[in-house]
Amino acid sequence: LQLVESGGGLVQPGESLRLLCTASPKTYYSIAWFRQAPGKEREALLCIGPNNSTTEHGDAVKGRFTISRDNAENSVNVYLQMSDLEPEDTADYFCAAGQICKSRQRDFAIWGQGTRVTVSS
Repeated sequence: LQLVESGGGLVQPGESLRLLCTASPKTYYSIAWFRQAPGKEREALLCIGPNNSTTEHGDAVKGRFTISRDNAENSVNVYLQMSDLEPEDTADYFCAAGQICKSRQRDFAIWGQGTRVTVSS
């Protein structure tokens, strides 16, 4: 299984951005989004299971970020829709695959390479 993130970039505060994690081949793993800000530990954000049930971790992105998933023939796309972005959202964003949605990094065996999001005016 391989995970590839895309969609990062530079945006201004208050803007929106959508990240994509493509998992191939098609998988029934749960897929989570994590982020790691400069000088900080990696934190879990949101997770989605194969049946599209979602789990939200922490309050930092509550009400601003959502996760969704769609299945292609040979892959799975997991989106992280981010709105009302703040400078504090600046981080490297990673997707990861695991058996179930947990908030611990060690519960996810497969990771993407990350995509950088910078929120700055």
